[in-house]
Amino acid sequence: MATITKRLTADGKPYYTAQVRLKGYPAQTATFNRLTDVKNWVTVTEAAIKEGRHFKTAEAKKHTFADLVDRYIKDVLPTKPKQAVRQKMQLEWWREKMGVYLLSDVTPALIVQYRNELSTGTTYRGTQRSPATVVRYMAALSHAFSIAVNEWEWLEDSPTRKVKNPTESDGRVRYLDDDERAKLLAACKESSNPLLYPCVILALSTGMRQGELMGLKWPDVNLKDNFLILHKTKNGTRRRVPLAGHGLWNYCENMPR
Repeated sequence: MATITKRLTADGKPYYTAQVRLKGYPAQTATFNRLTDVKNWVTVTEAAIKEGRHFKTAEAKKHTFADLVDRYIKDVLPTKPKQAVRQKMQLEWWREKMGVYLLSDVTPALIVQYRNELSTGTTYRGTQRSPATVVRYMAALSHAFSIAVNEWEWLEDSPTRKVKNPTESDGRVRYLDDDERAKLLAACKESSNPLLYPCVILALSTGMRQGELMGLKWPDVNLKDNFLILHKTKNGTRRRVPLAGHGLWNYCENMPR
């Protein structure tokens, strides 16, 4: 139910105050100079409350972008230990640029403005940021907004949804040729670290990433059926890796138990 009250300013000009009351929701009040505007506001506000949209908009006017980043760093990043340091740095960059804005004022156009600044900026090494780097910054921002929309209900929709990422290059597929591989293995054998050679052999034989290789333990090795079990992979799922040939022999002979 809505009530509209007409009042006069000190110089005799009329203005209108409207109050919308719906059972189960806090009252909403607004003031306008024209009767037409106040009636439109009442209609829109009542519909938004009934559809569950109004108070998400209200929340967006209570919190700044800095609030969003701070809460995300505090509550969400601890659940992502592998990405925490990098994503904290990325989100702090966005907070420096947009932290003072209310969430209701963070628009796709504003994000595009700073995306372009990010693209033309330089890294701490003095080189221009690559499109791939910009995409990672955008991904961190997008996920933070998604959490604010879906879990905290601070926003109706993410402004990043309408912002395009820069196009990443396909990169280069590069393999060691026989001569390069022989030189690499010879250098590994000469290393003072006796584990370097078997680790490199295993990496070349299986395609395992460094983190997967360094986290491997003997209970993860099945020598009967010749395979490894990787419990923590990049995508978070377990992976079975065949172990055969030179990689199998070197691992069994050289890795400490």
